[in-house]
Amino acid sequence: MSRIADSQTPRRKKESVLSLQKKKVTGEKISMTTCYDATFAKLINKSSIDMVLVGDSLGNVMMGHKNTLKVTVDDMITYGASVARSLDQAFLVIDMPFMSYNITTEKTLENAHKIISSTGAQALKLEGGRAICSQVSALVSAGIPVMGHLGLTPQSINTIGGYKVQGRGNEAAQRMLEDAKALENAGVFSLVLEMVPADLARDIAKSLKIPVIGIGAGPSCDGQVLVLQDLLGMDDGFEPKFLKTYARLSEMIVTALNTYSDEVKDNSFPTKDHSFQ
Repeated sequence: MSRIADSQTPRRKKESVLSLQKKKVTGEKISMTTCYDATFAKLINKSSIDMVLVGDSLGNVMMGHKNTLKVTVDDMITYGASVARSLDQAFLVIDMPFMSYNITTEKTLENAHKIISSTGAQALKLEGGRAICSQVSALVSAGIPVMGHLGLTPQSINTIGGYKVQGRGNEAAQRMLEDAKALENAGVFSLVLEMVPADLARDIAKSLKIPVIGIGAGPSCDGQVLVLQDLLGMDDGFEPKFLKTYARLSEMIVTALNTYSDEVKDNSFPTKDHSFQ
């Protein structure tokens, strides 16, 4: 099956660590979404999205796992390279998966180099606070931009006891604020806050000089990230409080598939117009 290449669309300047930092300074909000394949990457090229994350959420979205813990470095490379080959303007971040960095610094650097060199990603994302600051510092010293991730950290799902809001209460909030500052000092260029009370997220965003990207963390963050398939409404059964769906593609896709199936069965497709002479 072949496909004629898409015609070239107008290109805007490639986003970078510096351009994202400038948005923080000027107050321009940053838009971020996940992506796991070349087809969607090409569509993102036609949008104004600033950042793309090849998240280990691909374990749930693309591989059918119940959580992200089974995702491997090789999985991240396969999906990450697929996106990188087609993504033109948005800044590309790839997750380091479970147990690929919360180990020795040497192994962390080895896995990070493998992901970066095999995909062409511009940055990596790591989950955790002060406990991973040494790994963050090592990666940054090696020339690899790092995005942090606090709040609900899916790789720690068995430790934190489920998918629930993190940072509630004065003590927990203070710990998260201290973790955020420690990560900034370690060199992260940006920070994701997931499922964090809006007031706490606001305080963290104000206290840091780096961009803070929220998901379920209220409107005061410097930007927002959502899983692409979620914001497009491709899973009718997934409706968390923080999610806003901007389309209902599941309904459109099922309708299209049924129409195609019906036309094949009643012999109305293909027609002469779809046939070679």
